[in-house]
Amino acid sequence: MLNNPPETYPRFQQKQAEFTAFIRNPEHNPAPSDIPHARIAVYAELMFNNIESFLSTNFPVIRTLLPDDAWLKLVRDFYAQHHSSSPYFAEIPEEFINYLENERQDPEDFPFLLELAHYEWVEMALSIAQEDPQFLDTQSVEHITQVQLALSPLAWPLAYQYPVHQIAPTFIPNEKTGEYTLICVYRAANDDVKFLHLAPVTYRLMEMLQTTPGLTGLSYLQQLAEETQHPNPAWLIQTGTQTFQDLAQKGIIIRAEPN
Repeated sequence: MLNNPPETYPRFQQKQAEFTAFIRNPEHNPAPSDIPHARIAVYAELMFNNIESFLSTNFPVIRTLLPDDAWLKLVRDFYAQHHSSSPYFAEIPEEFINYLENERQDPEDFPFLLELAHYEWVEMALSIAQEDPQFLDTQSVEHITQVQLALSPLAWPLAYQYPVHQIAPTFIPNEKTGEYTLICVYRAANDDVKFLHLAPVTYRLMEMLQTTPGLTGLSYLQQLAEETQHPNPAWLIQTGTQTFQDLAQKGIIIRAEPN
């Protein structure tokens, strides 16, 4: 942030730098001397309130966990310190995630703050995603072991060290559980964003679909049986087939695009 723009800057750039420095952090930067303070102060407040309102809407759980002063301090620090790489208003939540992950260093923060923010951001990100996957028809679902499969680009398997889906003012974990919370967030055919808690084996299947798309359903299940050294591969393939069918009906699994 430029508190004192270099004198080598053209005058209009110096004024721009002074103006934006004050808007971003009026407590630590003087207002331009040739603009009435009351006028620019109103503008600064409006800009900050827009950012605060947008973040509050996109991170409602975090907002409910923090007292007003702590929340406003967090937003103010993000607003003042983070230099966004995107000009789009809809991408502010992703910039907030980047700020928490790479810049934020406050020992008083909840230890799960970044993971919870990411969990809340995913819903918004999927709701505006532009991909338009072609879901499997009924016949393909029925014969899913013979179909070349892929994970829908609108289905994100996620692993968190905290039970982010349970965090609320009545439940604030202070330590990691020791086990990952596995969740798939996906956008269904009706464009609703939904959340599915996953068993480890289902999460592993989704990883396989994501990293090596294009195999048949049977191939994935056979690989899983071999990888886990399952004592009853036939049973695993049978139950895995049902799992695949359920995921396909939800729109999480789609037909792989031809090479």
